[in-house]
Amino acid sequence: MNSEQQYIDLYQQARQMICQHSCDVMNSVRDEAFEAFQAAGFPTRKEERYKYTDIQTLFAPDYGLNLNRLAIPVDPYQAFRCDVPNLSTSLYFVVNDAFYRGEKKEEGGERPQALGRLPEGVVIGSLREFATSAYYNLLAAKADDAVTNLNTMLAQDGLYVYVPKGVKVDRAVQVINILRSDVDLMVNRRVLIVLEEGAELKMLFCDHAADDRRFLATQVIEAFVGENASLDLYCLEETHYKNVRVSNVYIDQQANSRVNHNVITLHNGVTRNRLDLTFSGEGAECQCYGCVIADKQQHVDNNTLITHKVAHCTSTELYKYVLDDQATGAFAGRVLVEHGAQKTASQMTNQNLCSTRQARMYTQPMLEIYADDVKCAHGSTVGQLNDAALFYMQQRGISLKEARLLLQNAFINEVIDHMQLIPLRDRLHHLVEKRFRGELNKCEGCRLCK
Repeated sequence: MNSEQQYIDLYQQARQMICQHSCDVMNSVRDEAFEAFQAAGFPTRKEERYKYTDIQTLFAPDYGLNLNRLAIPVDPYQAFRCDVPNLSTSLYFVVNDAFYRGEKKEEGGERPQALGRLPEGVVIGSLREFATSAYYNLLAAKADDAVTNLNTMLAQDGLYVYVPKGVKVDRAVQVINILRSDVDLMVNRRVLIVLEEGAELKMLFCDHAADDRRFLATQVIEAFVGENASLDLYCLEETHYKNVRVSNVYIDQQANSRVNHNVITLHNGVTRNRLDLTFSGEGAECQCYGCVIADKQQHVDNNTLITHKVAHCTSTELYKYVLDDQATGAFAGRVLVEHGAQKTASQMTNQNLCSTRQARMYTQPMLEIYADDVKCAHGSTVGQLNDAALFYMQQRGISLKEARLLLQNAFINEVIDHMQLIPLRDRLHHLVEKRFRGELNKCEGCRLCK
């Protein structure tokens, strides 16, 4: 049986149940996504954007799904404590693929404790309750991607974030994605972010796996960033080696908007991150940063496409990997400058360290330019730690192990230093050091698995 056949059979048999526990907006696009998935199936490694990750093998196992929406017996407020002190976020939870509607109770009392006041008009809640057809699946449908289509036909809930015109959300919004199950489980999570003209928002997603089970998580994030709006989006993964995560992020930027996108992988099993960002209005800019620390047999694949459709836009990409043991890393970045997108400025950089001969890194930066008045550059490096620097430090009494750690820290911290949330930046410096020392063996901040 092909990997996709089990999902085709599942949808045909359980379509009514899936729709019953979702909403009209999400249900209205399921059949179209199913038809596209049925026609194309999963991509093979012969397809350019999937050449470094075998999607068919990842989706071949028969995972369970919670299509009947049975309640998960967990209070995330009791299970989770924030491990980023002084960040002062508005805190929300998504348990598996469902927005958690419970509220934190004051200690010793029954009255709900405020999560941090949101400005008037800002909405953060369940997709089932707030999803709007004006935005839902508009970017995802254009991608014509098999995993996105699979997510669209199976997702039943997720997170909706809306910031109205001119509103600035000063307090960062932190969303904890908790994977929780007593059996192997597939989770299909959906996120829709809408920022109207002049709106500002900082969002931090933290992925944690609370149980020692195999998880297969698909995630689709659609973000609409209006004219003069600003979005900072941080995605931090701290799961475990049994976890498979396939995340597709689609961002549309209007004129003079700003996006700062950061993806950090500290612990994982197999991870495949896709970013499709489109400039639809002039004067917009984006900064995309990624850092990966992987060892054992972990696999991390970051694939990006930045499309300059209009003139006077600026994009910057910097991705860094440190690979140890038999870990595998991949970065494929493509910048597309369309006809008429004059005065485009673009810089793409991918730098990588392989600490062992068994570690493998695949890198493929690409420029595709159809305009003649642009400033675009790309570059990539793959190497090992500098022997001369290691020798110099050892001559001054620093052990080889400590010297390696210091150089690895300095290498990866260039990415972390670009983060705008200073408490998060400081905490990540600490977590990265613990990761290199082998002391970060599971998600920090989660009491479930302690």
